[in-house]
Amino acid sequence: MKITQFTDFSIRLLIYLSRHRDRVVTVREVAEYYAISAEHLKKIVRSLAEQGHIQTVRGKHGGLRLGREPEAIDLGRLFRQQENLALLPCHEPCDTCPIAECRLRSLVDNALAAFLAVFDGKTLADVI
Repeated sequence: MKITQFTDFSIRLLIYLSRHRDRVVTVREVAEYYAISAEHLKKIVRSLAEQGHIQTVRGKHGGLRLGREPEAIDLGRLFRQQENLALLPCHEPCDTCPIAECRLRSLVDNALAAFLAVFDGKTLADVI
């Protein structure tokens, strides 16, 4: 399994905001710090803001800040919110796999559950 850039930079953005809680930071500042596209970062900001993990501040001195305490941002939940965890095509509604009683799906499901279990109960505070 490979974590998408979207999730990777979601976590990195939250870490950055955690380390700069004394002020509002801009998308441009974070994009320059991590050397990523500001446009890509804006999509991440929108997603994290919708989930309540960050707050956006409009206006001349606007920017971003954490929307909740680092201890309240569960990493397992964040992975579930940000990642497409349908690792096999047979997890999709339009599955057309002809293999009856395939055991691969349950094996992949168990592996994914083990992966997520590492992050369940861990919070942003554990990685800052």
